Amino acid sequence: MKEYEVKYNEWLNNPIIDENSKRELIEIKGNEEEKEDRFYKDLEFGTAGLRGIIGIGTNRMNKYTVTKATQGLANYIVKQGMQDKGVAIAYDCRIMSKEFSEETALCLNANGIKTYRFEDLRPTPELSFAVRELGCTAGIVITASHNPPEYNGYKVYWDDGAQIVEPIDKEIIEEVNHVTDFSTIKTMKKDEAIEKGLYNTIGTEIDDKYISELKKLVVNQEAITKMQKDIKIVYTPLHGTGNMLVQRILKELGFENVYIVKEQEKPDGHFPTVSYPNPEDPKAFVLALELAKKVDADIILANDPDADRLGIYVKDTVTNEYIQFNGNMTGNLIAEYILSQKKAHGTLPENGAIIKTIVSSNMTDAIAKEYGVKLFSTLTGFKNIAKIIRGFEKDNSYNCLYSYEESYGCIIGTHARDKDGIVAVMTICEAVAYYKSQGMTLWDEMNKMYEKYGYYKERQMSITLKGIEGAEEIKKMMGNMRNNPKKEISGLEVMSFGDYKKQEVVDKDGKATATGLPKSNVLYFDLERNAWICVRPSGTEPKIKFYIGVCEKSMEDAEKELDKLEKAVKEMAEDAKK
Repeated sequence: MKEYEVKYNEWLNNPIIDENSKRELIEIKGNEEEKEDRFYKDLEFGTAGLRGIIGIGTNRMNKYTVTKATQGLANYIVKQGMQDKGVAIAYDCRIMSKEFSEETALCLNANGIKTYRFEDLRPTPELSFAVRELGCTAGIVITASHNPPEYNGYKVYWDDGAQIVEPIDKEIIEEVNHVTDFSTIKTMKKDEAIEKGLYNTIGTEIDDKYISELKKLVVNQEAITKMQKDIKIVYTPLHGTGNMLVQRILKELGFENVYIVKEQEKPDGHFPTVSYPNPEDPKAFVLALELAKKVDADIILANDPDADRLGIYVKDTVTNEYIQFNGNMTGNLIAEYILSQKKAHGTLPENGAIIKTIVSSNMTDAIAKEYGVKLFSTLTGFKNIAKIIRGFEKDNSYNCLYSYEESYGCIIGTHARDKDGIVAVMTICEAVAYYKSQGMTLWDEMNKMYEKYGYYKERQMSITLKGIEGAEEIKKMMGNMRNNPKKEISGLEVMSFGDYKKQEVVDKDGKATATGLPKSNVLYFDLERNAWICVRPSGTEPKIKFYIGVCEKSMEDAEKELDKLEKAVKEMAEDAKK
């Protein structure tokens, strides 16, 4: 009998597994492919927590795999003697998010750990804020971010409000892996947990403090006040968590013309109006674009379901069309706006810093240089950005003004330690007001930045390879590119090759230097003429990702070179499969 069949039968015969779950397993009894996919491995608790398809099985998101992870986390917290500080818990609109968050709280409570669970769905950045505001030892948010509707996830944050990093992540993972018997997972009745002061509900009091912190980050209230009647804003939460707080912050700042996409306003984990609730995807904006054209909006904004990401479309008054900004464009525009406004108002600190990830735009380097702030680059993932911020606070060295990554996420200041789509909405709308007061659109400003810094253009490509075979193919491709690095790509010489797994960068003459960053399965090709390629497997989806960038003297040249580079990278990917 194959291993997956053994596990399948164990679940069918386990008295801990409830009857509804067993009925679901009986329904797939004759489907060997489905049985194998559900049981060929345990859903891995990685450095980002859990993420997977909802369903019954070891390789699925269900109350058993969720509480297994929670019991491991509880064991770690108890060993650290931090159970009295408590754990904050938030959840999004997804299927089973509410239920998983309740199971999580009661498991922690049964281990003597206080919990502070939000009364209703809330954005991920507010959970990050709440962890520090409440002085918790950890935080958990039940979300699968922008994944398709069949997914859910479980992200763990530590006491600084950031996702867990080394060495804590590995120590927690070890504890989770030690939980092998479902009968050892503790739980208790909710009434009892409340009576003992272990289960606590939070809500509007945290909202108020969070909104108050966001307001402190406004750099030009005068521009908002001047233009608040003239700016037209279209917003969609894509059926997610952003709606309440976005409407509140925009109203309190004074924006009067905010139009919500009604069909997408109500939270719904089935995401009925979109196949993929991702603000990177133009299809997610179909309804918002219709509304924008109807009301003649200046800006269209969309958060993903847990509201940590933001996608935008910007009005071009010349063509009367709406132009999609990618994450790099939005990230750089916000950087330029914040730094230029702080300089104009005399509030730019001498020790100012901004942070980006290595797969993000090199225009950011030029912006940082222009305003005399220190730029730090780190690995993909906001937890790595948060780690740098924590270092700033520890040695009192730099004042972090802004951080972003190309995957549509940023944070202004340090009120939270994960990307914040709510503060991004606020700042973009503020920028719209300021530039409109100068007779400009955001697209005008973007073109002005291209003329000032160079025509930096970036693109991201993904190859989806699902299941066991897909995982092996991704592993093979990374190995082939790592072991046989190209010397020339798209007619451009490779100036250096970075292997972040080996933690070294080797230049074209063979000289090696340390990356200064943690080990990671990432490859980076630095090409001549300020072009580059970065390759890595996705940490949350069955994909291998390719990031490319160029810098040219005109938009036409940049687009042409980017197309050439993309074609070359596709050929490189095909070669790596052989």
